[in-house]
Amino acid sequence: MNYSDLAPPYIRAIAPYQPGKPIAELERELGITGIVKLASNENPLGCSPRAVAAMHEAIKTIALYPDGNGFELKDALSKRYGVGHTSIVLGNGSNDMLELAARAFLTVGDKAVYSAHAFAVYPLATQAVGATGVSVPAIGFGHDLKAILDVAVAQQAKLIFIANPNNPTGTFLGAADLLDFMRALPPQILVVLDEAYNEYLPAECRYDSVSWLRDYPNLIISRTFSKAYGLAGLRVGYAFADAQVADMMNRVRQPFNVNSLAQAAAVAALQDTDFVRQTFELNLRGMKRIVEGLAKLGLEHIPSCGNFVSFKIANAARIYRRLLELGVIVRPVANYAMPDYLRVSIGLETENDKFLSALQQVLGEQV
Repeated sequence: MNYSDLAPPYIRAIAPYQPGKPIAELERELGITGIVKLASNENPLGCSPRAVAAMHEAIKTIALYPDGNGFELKDALSKRYGVGHTSIVLGNGSNDMLELAARAFLTVGDKAVYSAHAFAVYPLATQAVGATGVSVPAIGFGHDLKAILDVAVAQQAKLIFIANPNNPTGTFLGAADLLDFMRALPPQILVVLDEAYNEYLPAECRYDSVSWLRDYPNLIISRTFSKAYGLAGLRVGYAFADAQVADMMNRVRQPFNVNSLAQAAAVAALQDTDFVRQTFELNLRGMKRIVEGLAKLGLEHIPSCGNFVSFKIANAARIYRRLLELGVIVRPVANYAMPDYLRVSIGLETENDKFLSALQQVLGEQV
C-alpha cells in the first residue's frame, strides 16, 4: 500500500522547505573545516550575553512545562510596544505566526495572495491547509501593492502576505505606500505584515506599524527573535493583532509552542538594546563591504534593507557548488524564480572577506 495516498492531494503536492546547508553537513560531505556559513541570515555576533544568562537560570526548571500563555514575554512586549496581552500571539519562530494565520483563517477553497519572489513559507502555509495561493508578479523584485490589491479583491482572497523587508530580495516598502494599501483594502481581507528583518531598517526607513493596529484590525504584524536578536536556534517569534484575530490564532496554537529557555532568553534579549545596536551597526558596515566587493567583481545586486543581499551571477548553481568546496555556504534562490541569483548573508568582517575572496577565485577560474 502507498500510504502517501492517505494524505489529501494538496499535502502530497507540497515541496518541502529547503533550509540552508548546515556547517556540520558540509564538513561531513567534503571533509573540510573553517567553513563560513552565510546562507540563513543568522546573526554573526551570536546572541546577547543577557539572553545566555537568562537561559542558564531557566534551565533549573527545565523539568517543568513552560508557561503556555507566555506571560513574562507578553508583558515585556506589551511594555515595549504598548500592545495589550490579548493582542499578542507567541510562536515557534515567526514561521509559526504565518502557519497560525493560515490555519486560523484559511480552508479549502479560500485564497491567499503574495508577491512573486516573496518568502517561500507563504505558499507552503497556504497549501498546507488546502487553500489556493495566488502569486502576483513583482516590480523590480519587490511587492507591487496595487497589483496585489487588485488581485486580492478580484479573487475574493481572505489573506495577503507581505514581507517588509522581503526575503530573499531585501526590497522595502515605505510607510506611506503601506498605509495607502491598508486604506484601500476591504476590511474582510486580512494582511500579514511579515517584519522579520525590521530591526535592520535604517533610521530613515523605520515606521511604527504597531500603531496602525488601532485603525486596521485586519492587520497582523509578525516578528521574530531569530535575526537581529540572534535566537534562531531557540525558535521564538510573535505577532501583534486585533484581540479577536489573536484569539483565533491562539485557538490553533499548540499549548506549549514556545519553550522555557526561549521565553527567558527572549525577555532578556528584548531588554539588551546595546546588543541590537551593535548588530545593526555591524550589518551596516558589512553590507557596504559586500556591495562594494560585488561591484568590483562586476556583479549586479538587488539593493537590500535586510541582513543579506542577492546578487546576479551566471551559472549560479555551479558557482554555489564551487563556493561550498571553498568552505563558503551561501544560498541558491532558484526556487524563488531567481535561477541566476545567489543570496549571501552579512557576516563578520573576516567572513565577508572570505566570501569575496572565494567568489573572486571562482570567477577567475571561468576566465
